[in-house]
Amino acid sequence: MSSPRKVSDVSGVTPDGAAWLASAGTCPRGTLAHWGERPHAPVVLPCGVVFDVVSVPATFGRRMLDRMWEEGPGSGPVAEFRGRTLLFAAPGTAQRLPVLLEWEEWGARGARTDGVPPLLCHGAGDAVTVPAPAPAGSAGAVAVARWLVAPDTRRPWLPGPEVLLWAAVRAARAAVRISIFPPADRDANVYDVSRRR
Repeated sequence: MSSPRKVSDVSGVTPDGAAWLASAGTCPRGTLAHWGERPHAPVVLPCGVVFDVVSVPATFGRRMLDRMWEEGPGSGPVAEFRGRTLLFAAPGTAQRLPVLLEWEEWGARGARTDGVPPLLCHGAGDAVTVPAPAPAGSAGAVAVARWLVAPDTRRPWLPGPEVLLWAAVRAARAAVRISIFPPADRDANVYDVSRRR
């Protein structure tokens, strides 16, 4: 098991990382051959055996990623695809994380996490688009899928549901500024209590 890397490491996928990704599919050699011919092509891979994926809106995903690197254990591979952050997680996370989120009252009306985006958990029976091993070819091209933290080993460290719950709760708390003072009432009388006798 390798240790997590810094989030600033956004280089392309190493050959070992590509082998790990390809091992999720039913035909790993075919996936590697495809990438050999088209290294800039994303592919769709199944979840549930080699990895699960937690998908969140890009901005919230970046906040989670910041929490994981600044306050926690770091992250496993992380990608962006169509405005969402894809956090690669340990197999089984897609089943366990929703239970933990429900326990935290995630998204319940009036709960402390109201207004926080839903986390989409992809596990057994699901598939996700995985960015290409090589960064986008032309400088002006907008990448549809890209790596934020690229896999670099055949056995990358993958966060479990508890780590992702912790990161989501901390990201939500950082996003919502809580005040002990109620909002100002524009029609209320204001008194200068410092002038009391």
